[in-house]
Amino acid sequence: MHDDKEFLGREPIKKLLFRLAVPTVVAQLVNMLYNVIDRIYIGHMPDNGALALTGVGVCMPIILMVSAFAALVSSGGAPRASIEMGRKNDTAAENILGNCFSLLLIISAVLTAILLLFNRQILMQFGASENTIEYAVSYMNVYAIGTAFVQLTLGLNMFITAQGFAKTGMLTVLIGAVLNLVLDPLFIFVFDMGVQGAALATILSQAASCVWCIVFLCGKKTRLRLRGCYLALKGEVIVPCVTLGLATFIMQISESVIAACFNSSLLKYGGDIAVGAMTICTSTMQFAMLPMQGIGQGAQPISSYNYGARNAGRVKETFHLLRNVCMTYSVVLWLAIMLFPRVFAGIFSSDAALLDYSVRALRIYCAAMFLFGIQIACQLTFTSVGNAVCSIIVAVVRKFVLLIPLIYIVPSIGILENKALDVYLAEPVADVIAVTFTSILFYFQFRKALKKLNTEEVV
Repeated sequence: MHDDKEFLGREPIKKLLFRLAVPTVVAQLVNMLYNVIDRIYIGHMPDNGALALTGVGVCMPIILMVSAFAALVSSGGAPRASIEMGRKNDTAAENILGNCFSLLLIISAVLTAILLLFNRQILMQFGASENTIEYAVSYMNVYAIGTAFVQLTLGLNMFITAQGFAKTGMLTVLIGAVLNLVLDPLFIFVFDMGVQGAALATILSQAASCVWCIVFLCGKKTRLRLRGCYLALKGEVIVPCVTLGLATFIMQISESVIAACFNSSLLKYGGDIAVGAMTICTSTMQFAMLPMQGIGQGAQPISSYNYGARNAGRVKETFHLLRNVCMTYSVVLWLAIMLFPRVFAGIFSSDAALLDYSVRALRIYCAAMFLFGIQIACQLTFTSVGNAVCSIIVAVVRKFVLLIPLIYIVPSIGILENKALDVYLAEPVADVIAVTFTSILFYFQFRKALKKLNTEEVV
């Protein structure tokens, strides 16, 4: 698709970001539908929609864990492959791709075994109640079978976009999402399979996307090809990838841990309706996080390639543009949620009691969303320039140091009128502190990274 292999180092940054980010944002928006479409259909099931939505919501921490392991491998491997491409070393980049493919397969096998054997025990720990556990187990038993498809699709698609094939990456997600959109109502309502139908639709859709990724990476259009000679795992190849991917892994695995903490705490203070509202809150949060991650994925090849090519000016310009675009988006979406929370909640449920509860919860939970643009831009730029340590620090501070303790501290203080609402308040409190810390750390570390490129330009 790109005969000119130097376009990442030569074309104007704004033009490049538009070209690469628009398809990845579209892909993430489609991916957002992919992630929430099950919940939308399930939440509107007659008679038991609210409880079924809560049960599937309890599965989300496990689904996030599966995604996190894909990120552990590919969110470090893809930027390192881009850096090697910037150094004109495509052989090293293909070695990284092959090693990451093999590790994704191994991880998939282990996760599938664990999920099939222990999902009931895990789900009870993650906030399922006697009223919702059967819905959760029914969904997870089917979903677990497709773990390998999820891992490979998420992991390999990052290597496609990292080469600059953003439209191909968008098609990966689009194929699965459209198929899921068609299969969901067919399995859930026509075949009357309920939550099991939703899970089956998801794994079949992921399987189609997985096949698309593998065919492309084995074909002639890709710059980096998946070759059998690079599939044997080598420590010197895979360890740096996993190290760099640790930040994104921690960020995503912490989302899983946090979801479990939120669900168990909300079940204690507010019952099933509070857990159901949390499912709506986290689903709405994806309207913020996934598009901004798409913008960041569009910026990643530009930052990584130019960092590898020692072009500090273009790395700096890419960050400033990424930050401004993400900030604008996060502020606009925050205003929409604050003004029209019932519209967002109504996407996922038609149950009157759940809607009323979710409106208040959404305004509290998303109160600091307008700051997310800064956090995402700094986090993704750390990863793009290979700064694994700072990426890990930022991820750990925001989630483990701040949010998890606050989930239990804020209700014990009793700031709002009931403890369940205090649980939701932990999110914006943690976000304000985390963004402040991240901004200060990034200012100093980004200057240092650019100086290492032996240029006179600094931030």
